[in-house]
Amino acid sequence: MWGGGGAARALTRALGRRRAAAALLGAAGDDRADLSFQTGLRGTLQNYNWKIQLKSSSTPPVSLTEIQSSMLTMKRLFSTSHSSVDSKEMKKFQLLAHKWWDEEGEYSALHSMNDIRVPFIRDTLLNMSSNYHLGNPLSGVKILDVGCGGGLLSEPLGRLGASVTGIDPLEDNIRTADQHKSFDPVLAKRIQYKSSSLEEIVEECMETFDVIVASEVVEHVADLEMFIKCCSRVLKPEGSLFITTINKTQLSYILGIVVAEKVIGIVPEGTHEWEKFVSPEELERLLESNGFSVKTVNGMLYNPLSGSWSWMESTSINYAMHAVKSGAQGQSSPTDALSEMESEQPSATAGATT
Repeated sequence: MWGGGGAARALTRALGRRRAAAALLGAAGDDRADLSFQTGLRGTLQNYNWKIQLKSSSTPPVSLTEIQSSMLTMKRLFSTSHSSVDSKEMKKFQLLAHKWWDEEGEYSALHSMNDIRVPFIRDTLLNMSSNYHLGNPLSGVKILDVGCGGGLLSEPLGRLGASVTGIDPLEDNIRTADQHKSFDPVLAKRIQYKSSSLEEIVEECMETFDVIVASEVVEHVADLEMFIKCCSRVLKPEGSLFITTINKTQLSYILGIVVAEKVIGIVPEGTHEWEKFVSPEELERLLESNGFSVKTVNGMLYNPLSGSWSWMESTSINYAMHAVKSGAQGQSSPTDALSEMESEQPSATAGATT
């Protein structure tokens, strides 16, 4: 028990100093940051416990409200000290939140990317299933669209029949996405958006989703390994993870930053940081060390003259990856959701497809 509100405030200040030290270690890439913070927390609690034992027995007891408040403060310290969200990235995208659905604007390349990324997701999932649900081929599949932005990928997946949850830490992005889906009553039922980071939904969504898509996202996160760990936690065993991103090569720097941002201007200047680009080999290593098996890696190429994307053998610039989370013995594959829906609804259901 802590000896009153003054001790609780002092504890909070002490934790703040510990957290700041841990953050400095983390910024230097030292894994000792987390251990330092936790060790400091235990030491601080033991120190206060020792001091309180020396206090007079006349010290008034701590109220339940004070205890709960102090515990909430510590919980917030733990939750906010580890996040894959980069505040600098959020500021960049905040300025463009109202432009997501301008097909000729800053996000034109993402609009045209749907021509290859949506079929890639759809066909991969259908090839893993023994049944096809005509009209709504992804009916019964629960998809999490991480970093959904204005809903550019969530909507076509919803039109294929999937139940889509789109999350994005920017509230303005979610407002744009919500407003756009409201124009289609079918999508309004199939898609739900939430202003949240991936870490914030882990506890409530453990092993909830059959599929996770993170398209043009991982090159913007602050902690890629934590991001992948969280993906694993909310994905069902044998669930699929789809990622599209940019390779870390000299060519990707020249074309993805110098040409795309500074010369042609097909994406806003400052959108990307080459240091955050990740190679397929590094991404595969991180995925496999967190319980995934990489199944497919395809190179992607954008033609700025035609404004179109195509597949190519080389992954030296952009690439798409499909990985499957390892499954527990005796559990059915989430892709069987397609088969289950087919058996429950044997007749084809009419619906729009892309």
